[in-house]
Amino acid sequence: MSNYIFLIDSNKTPMNPIHPSHARKLLEANKAAVFRRYPFVLIMNRVVENIITYPITLKIDPGSKFTGIALVNNRNEVVWGMELQHRGLAIKDSLETRSSVRRGRRARHTRYRQARFLNRKHSAGWLAPSLKHRVLTINTWVKRLCKFAPIANIVQELVRFDLQQLENPEISGIEYQQGELTGYEVREYLLNKWDRRCTYCSAENIPLQVEHIKPKAKGGTNRISNLCLACEKCNLKKGTQDVENFLAKKPELLKKILSQAKRPLKDASAVNSTRWALLRVLVSTGLPVSTGSGGLTKFNRTRLQLPKNHWIDAACVGVIQNLKILTTKILTVKTTGHGCRRMCRLNKFGFPCTAPKQTFTHVSTGDFVKVTLHKDRKNIPSGIYNCRVKTPIKEGCEVVINGFRVGFSTMKDVFKIHRNDGYSYA
Repeated sequence: MSNYIFLIDSNKTPMNPIHPSHARKLLEANKAAVFRRYPFVLIMNRVVENIITYPITLKIDPGSKFTGIALVNNRNEVVWGMELQHRGLAIKDSLETRSSVRRGRRARHTRYRQARFLNRKHSAGWLAPSLKHRVLTINTWVKRLCKFAPIANIVQELVRFDLQQLENPEISGIEYQQGELTGYEVREYLLNKWDRRCTYCSAENIPLQVEHIKPKAKGGTNRISNLCLACEKCNLKKGTQDVENFLAKKPELLKKILSQAKRPLKDASAVNSTRWALLRVLVSTGLPVSTGSGGLTKFNRTRLQLPKNHWIDAACVGVIQNLKILTTKILTVKTTGHGCRRMCRLNKFGFPCTAPKQTFTHVSTGDFVKVTLHKDRKNIPSGIYNCRVKTPIKEGCEVVINGFRVGFSTMKDVFKIHRNDGYSYA
């Protein structure tokens, strides 16, 4: 079942989300029209008096790469779900590219601005652009959803990984070979790090035990970089052997495990750095905000026997007794950005190599459009297609349909349905 449909009246006052079949009846009776495609919102053709709404809770499970968002009504029913993919790594790469270009310009003695080497000071609570992007993107979607649904309160998962505990060589006195940890954060971090499968045989959907890569009997520590996940069979088979001896016949797997074990706590650091900033932003909305721990989220999901998904984790945040999932097809959003601010492309030496960028008013790159093909073109049969604009031209545009670029000299057969807002939807 798809997500419930957002509904607003002609004054843009949010009403209760409705079932997709109810939304279809409103459209067929011409009582409502499409207000927005992503997320899908209908607008009534009249003002609704004395709107009665039930409170909806907006739940957020923030992550380093993905953030889950879910809307839960007062009957503990999940009526809407969404997974948001961040672009922190892309922002970091763009900043490094800009830095290299500016560094080359300084070396050529073509400075056009005064040097500012000694006047750079970060304010209190400063976040790197790649981290601040996560907070601002989530805040954007919270404000957007508040316009389309009667949200009464917000619940955020605040605690995910305890870096101090992860870096502490003596995390717990309990034997790790038995697969039991007192702290949720350590086990959950290892599950994410090793993709929830056995490190040695790649087995999935089975009980996994925390295992030492270098055995404690031979000087191994309890540091997170020396821990991995293994099934019971592999754990017993390895015993107290060195991983080099255990995987002597599998050199490629050994190289992969040793490199992945040294992977830094980058994702955990990103979550920890942004969680308090996100909480302050959510409080500034004026809605009641409560928090829940990561251990409580996993406990709720395990107790209710729900699958592991970012949006389901969001629905399990906080104190809940029961939960009913009314949707399976959710909105998947990927943050793509609006492109760069350059007027033209640069070569590897930092010099312009293309014509200046042109802007048009009738359509822009990335806009969602509905096009009509009256005859077959480039292995594409005639029909109506929903696609995105690849390149705008003076009076028309060029779109991509099934991987092929199709040009339209005019906008006669092109209808814009959703402008580019920096996100890609599925």
